[in-house]
Amino acid sequence: MNIPDSVEIAESVKMALAEDLGSGDVTADLIAADTVARATVITREAAILCGQAWFNEVFRQVNPSIQITWHFQEGEPVQANDILCHIQGNARGMLTAERSALNFLQTLSGTATATRRYVDLIAHTQCRILDTRKTLPGLRNAQKYAVRCGGGVNHRIGLYDRVLIKENHIVAAGSITAAVAQARRLHPMIKVEVETEGLIELAEATAAQADIIMLDDYPIEMLREAVKITAGRIPLEASGGVNMDTVKMIAETGVDFISVGSITKHVHAVDLSMRFELQDFKA
Repeated sequence: MNIPDSVEIAESVKMALAEDLGSGDVTADLIAADTVARATVITREAAILCGQAWFNEVFRQVNPSIQITWHFQEGEPVQANDILCHIQGNARGMLTAERSALNFLQTLSGTATATRRYVDLIAHTQCRILDTRKTLPGLRNAQKYAVRCGGGVNHRIGLYDRVLIKENHIVAAGSITAAVAQARRLHPMIKVEVETEGLIELAEATAAQADIIMLDDYPIEMLREAVKITAGRIPLEASGGVNMDTVKMIAETGVDFISVGSITKHVHAVDLSMRFELQDFKA
């Protein structure tokens, strides 16, 4: 569950603060510059906690003297009304950092939580949940980290780390066999995956010795047949039509992976709240 590079996190936070702050926080100016405060971050719903590094970095960039004490570990389940952390320090800085920090934490926790729900549904099988490239712009590595926090597995990060031969590539190359052969010549050290839409294409991809075969929108019975035909020789990834109602029966066909675009695309941000404790305000 390696966290993305600290430089990348810092850059993401810098961009988030720039779009929020603009020329400055004109509302925080209402508070005396030397006022200090204490606050708690509370979750209003059960979730998998994810995004502490981004949250911490927001406060560090706004005011490095602000102190954060976490009460749960990254990737740990939390329940509604749990206090996630305490924050103490300069009141202006805390108020300025609040929204950007919560945005990172609620979004990444949402991705991790959605992933865990899918993972739990197929925990009785050997199948693993994969993410896709359907991520929020600028947050791909962050969301893919959140998927790992939720117990999922990353598919390719971008267009550079795996050859994925789809329908249009096959048409342009002439055939699955020709596309795989060309991929081997051009990128001999990179894994080659082939998307197939039926058992005839599955047979060709198997004969071409693809490293992974995607089974796109296969009915359940066809998935079972594909597993039987390949007999464990090539990892199989089921894709298309996957949701909370279908993932269990797809996994039970014996496929190795199920890719789920919704865990990063249809993000339900976790409902978080930062509460300032007014009795701790002092000049």
